[in-house]
Amino acid sequence: MGGVLRAAVAASFLASGILASSILASSILASIGARAQPAPRLTVVPPAWPLTGAGGDPQTAIAQARTSDQVSVTNSGSIQSSLGPYGDPFGTRAFLSERGITYTLTYIGEGLANLRGGLKRGVTYGGRLDTSLDVDLDKFAGWTGARFHTDFFQIHGHGMSRNYLNNLTTVSGIEALPATRLFELWLEQRFLDNQLSVKVGQVSADTEFAIAQSAVVFFNAGFGWPNIGAVVLPSGGPIYPLATPAVRVKYVPNPHLSFQAAVFDGDPAGRRRGDDTDPQRLDRNGTRFRVSDPPLLIGEVAYAYALNLWGENLHGTATLGGWQHFGGFDSPRLDSVSGRLLADPEASGIARRFRGDRGVYGIIDQTLYREPDTEDEGASAFLRISKVPGDRNLIDLYLDGGIAYKGLLPGRPNDTTALGVIYSRISPSARAFDRDTILFGQGTGPIRSSEVVIEATYQAEVVPGFTIQPDLQFVMRPGGGLADENGRRLKNATVMGLRATINY
Repeated sequence: MGGVLRAAVAASFLASGILASSILASSILASIGARAQPAPRLTVVPPAWPLTGAGGDPQTAIAQARTSDQVSVTNSGSIQSSLGPYGDPFGTRAFLSERGITYTLTYIGEGLANLRGGLKRGVTYGGRLDTSLDVDLDKFAGWTGARFHTDFFQIHGHGMSRNYLNNLTTVSGIEALPATRLFELWLEQRFLDNQLSVKVGQVSADTEFAIAQSAVVFFNAGFGWPNIGAVVLPSGGPIYPLATPAVRVKYVPNPHLSFQAAVFDGDPAGRRRGDDTDPQRLDRNGTRFRVSDPPLLIGEVAYAYALNLWGENLHGTATLGGWQHFGGFDSPRLDSVSGRLLADPEASGIARRFRGDRGVYGIIDQTLYREPDTEDEGASAFLRISKVPGDRNLIDLYLDGGIAYKGLLPGRPNDTTALGVIYSRISPSARAFDRDTILFGQGTGPIRSSEVVIEATYQAEVVPGFTIQPDLQFVMRPGGGLADENGRRLKNATVMGLRATINY
């Protein structure tokens, strides 16, 4: 009952954070309030989504940003349109496009400064060049319904979370060890008038699963793939920057409903060697193509609907998903010798091994308000929750939510502003281990509890394909409340950042 109560309190806190964000964005509420009519009712509208959202599904969240670091997003606009005759030298792009070949170059560069708290204060610069290639095999080779895709990353710079914060939810979605690596490499075949598709190759789970469309504007990586998976799965799971061999099947019987499932190799980096346990170093170039590890299964169903809000049908999506990993997972507290605790000096020091791990998640992503006479300006909000067993994982509950508004400022229709909150709860077993270390005289605390991140950001489009984005994050209890070198809890951290994104 206590765990349920704490979860309810956490959910209440998150809901309060979202409400506070709405209050802070007074102009949002003023616009909505001015149009307020009867209380909302749930209705289904005809399938009419002209835009494509993150993950390739219909866009139901209106406030999607023009650019994003999330690999599920196709950045909108290209700087090519601003380069005049230099935008397509010798007409190469047009020539290739007519034959079904398209390529995209996206560069993200960002500076981050930890102003206080965490491990130490400091400044970092990081960048990522994404080179992607898509081939419509119908146009290119007459192969009906087939598509080929691959992309490569050139990652450079230093990570803020790794070097200065030691927190659970990585401050930046592009943070990774410097490398030039293959990311995805797959072939997709569509059947039944595009209702059924099968994708085979090296795939990243965060391109299609557990996506909140309203969250793609944020810096923090937790708003992309729910951080609970990145923390508990081997090598962080098959997500950026480590894709893995997989087979994904998706069925879309109508524009309102979709089912998808995938089986991935369960450990992108594989078995650890020696003292180097960092999965990104074990697979430096993304070319290990492991297929022998215990598998990871992911399944998801999404339903697109409409709410009648303020006299207008506004789209939303409800998503329910889950995953099952068939590998072994260590207890954070129990020793392999029955009846002993890991913190006991007489214990073996080898953790009890559990067979398998699993998790469930749910997402609500809802447009709240549409600017009059526009197609993609207005406010949308999201709420996402994920739960895993507490006896074999560092964190057992993850919540995030927020609100975003595209076109809030007059004359700036493609700018997006957003405020979001992330809550990651340390599992009961991990907290008990902290208490055990104090009991056995192996430590003095603190006892970890949870980590909370609050992020505010504003993305400004300079020209199509070029955005500038200032960002502010406040990280409470980094690492859930880890100790510093003096044995005291790490202080809350304040991180400021500025990102530039160029899409060609």
